[in-house]
Amino acid sequence: MSVINSFTQHTINLTRKALRLGSDFVHPVHDDTPDEPDYLSNADVPVEANIALPHSDDWDDGHLTVTDIDPVTGLLTTSTEGNPPLDEGTSIYDLYADRAERMGDEPLYTYKSGNDWVTVTANEFLADVRAVAKGLIHYGLKKGDAVAFMCRTSYDWDLTDAAIMACGGVLATVYDTDSAEQIRNIVNNSDARLLIVQDTDMRKKADGSVEECPSLEHIITIETGGLDEIKAYGTTVSDEELDERIDSVKKTDLCSIVYTSGSTAAPKGVEMTHEHYCQTALNLPTYMPELLHDKKNTILLFLPQAHSFARAINYIVVASNVHIYIAAGIKTLISDLQVARPSIMIVVPRVLEKVYNAASQKAGHGPKGVVFASAVVAAQNYMKEVSTNGKAGALTRTRRAAFDPIVYSSLREVLGGRAKWIVAGGAPLDPELLAFFRGAGVPVYEGYGLTETTAPCAFNPLGTPFHAGSVGIAFPGFSLRIAEDGEIQVKGRAVFPRYHKNDEATELSFTEDGWYVTGDLGRIDNDGFLYITGRKKDLIITAGGKNVSPGPIEEVIQRCEFVSQALVLGDKRPFISALVTLDEESLRPWLGRQGSGREHAAGGCRQERRRARRSAEVGRSGQRGRLPRRVRAQVHHPARGVHSGKRPDDRFHEGDSSQGHQALLHPPQHPDVHEAEVNRIAKAPSDEGAFFVYTP
Repeated sequence: MSVINSFTQHTINLTRKALRLGSDFVHPVHDDTPDEPDYLSNADVPVEANIALPHSDDWDDGHLTVTDIDPVTGLLTTSTEGNPPLDEGTSIYDLYADRAERMGDEPLYTYKSGNDWVTVTANEFLADVRAVAKGLIHYGLKKGDAVAFMCRTSYDWDLTDAAIMACGGVLATVYDTDSAEQIRNIVNNSDARLLIVQDTDMRKKADGSVEECPSLEHIITIETGGLDEIKAYGTTVSDEELDERIDSVKKTDLCSIVYTSGSTAAPKGVEMTHEHYCQTALNLPTYMPELLHDKKNTILLFLPQAHSFARAINYIVVASNVHIYIAAGIKTLISDLQVARPSIMIVVPRVLEKVYNAASQKAGHGPKGVVFASAVVAAQNYMKEVSTNGKAGALTRTRRAAFDPIVYSSLREVLGGRAKWIVAGGAPLDPELLAFFRGAGVPVYEGYGLTETTAPCAFNPLGTPFHAGSVGIAFPGFSLRIAEDGEIQVKGRAVFPRYHKNDEATELSFTEDGWYVTGDLGRIDNDGFLYITGRKKDLIITAGGKNVSPGPIEEVIQRCEFVSQALVLGDKRPFISALVTLDEESLRPWLGRQGSGREHAAGGCRQERRRARRSAEVGRSGQRGRLPRRVRAQVHHPARGVHSGKRPDDRFHEGDSSQGHQALLHPPQHPDVHEAEVNRIAKAPSDEGAFFVYTP
């Protein structure tokens, strides 16, 4: 090791010692963390002591959250009061009309057009909506007719959506990344008469749809002036004719078919009514008036509105007094944050992971990196004490405060500097990452919902105490319960009624007494906070009959900065194994600091196996006592091939290819590993990353 490297390492060691940072620190995420569930295990869920049932809380001074054992079913159930039922004539158009009546000349949307930010008032937006709606009526769009819509989150998305809602049309959502085949499937399933796409690239994917889809009559492209043509087409339609159509729309009318991702099967079309979205939109501003009725507050929208989560949030903020900014795209998110300076953000966990990774990489691996890591630990310890004791001790508070000006404050500025409520949803958020952000003064709260529940059915509102790992209380107007097998079940006015043209799937999705079965596993504590502990269909049942949730095991392995992906296997087998890939981009700098090159990559793989083994053995995955005591692993690296073990006393002793490579050599015996993906990894070039297989 060179003198410079030796001095640097000595400095790092001194910094670690001064800041009391242990050598076992692992970042909660790294840049290649895959979009995999990050569930709590039941062992990690705190049990609320000394809380008798029934128990009630009034978190917003008016809407009680009540938790009790249902006397009929015997199941633990929690409910939060919502607003009274809506009038029969309530529709999504009313949200925009009401905003214009309340705040007509004040900003509603601000979006980027070219290089300039453009602001549209509520009155201007409503006029745009009416002009497009008139054009659709003149075209011949009748109440109940479907329009397939493929567009990124933008002003045009909100305008087109609102116009279709005003006409009483049914919007069938198409993701901007969907393939040509998916477009045709959605058009056919929804019987769409029109297909509206945002740009010419999307139009190319849609070419041929008119000929292949019997119901489709026309494709409109926004980029080439499609909306302007529609507006011009509707100049002959009177205000009276439009108002008559608007008044004919009822809250129970179908307004949208939202297609699920279809990761394990063909996408299902979730039928949504005006009542579903309006009930959700009007409940939250009533529940959180201080935040949502403050005209100074802003929100930045950037998630795809083809998904119910982002779309429901748009309706919620339209029904409030918040000024809406629309990001130009995910690539410009950081700069857009500085313009919008949002008080409210709705994110998916991956966004927070990216923010964390950027801060971590900027700090590096030297003394600054040690300071950053110490700040992470200080923030996490602070929130853990708050969660356990209701408040942190004096020493913990002092330690956390010391890092605020040098670490936490800059992190808050990256997010605009004005954040009051950042809600993470759409996927589980790593509890360690959540604890860091909250401890750093970044107000991240986790929520839970599904397309079938019009997005949020559980959330953490401002003012609720921090419960580590909890997705919060029941959303206003919802009831949650835990079935005997641990499945989360939901009921409320915003729960969907059926899947479009799919009676079989609909029947399987509801209990006999009308509760929607989510497929997620969880528990509710006695003060009504929900915890997600796994996915019912993901449970591994070994040949010995043991139930194992793979999420917690995968999560602890993936926390290592050198691991890019982990896949736990073992259904109907006598053992649990894991396929793990290594991230070369993170591994190479580490090897360089050791004075080694790619030829020592296998050694790096071996060290990471030991680290993963230590993590598993101490039970951080929540599977304490369930993991194999001895593990046979095989390291695969594209530059070196299979690495053979040299230490017979090493618990991670490697076998030969015929023993350790079973899932790759015999994919038919392992149906839970996609054969094409296995073959792709097995044949990967040198820049694909290393991988190894755990087998007991």
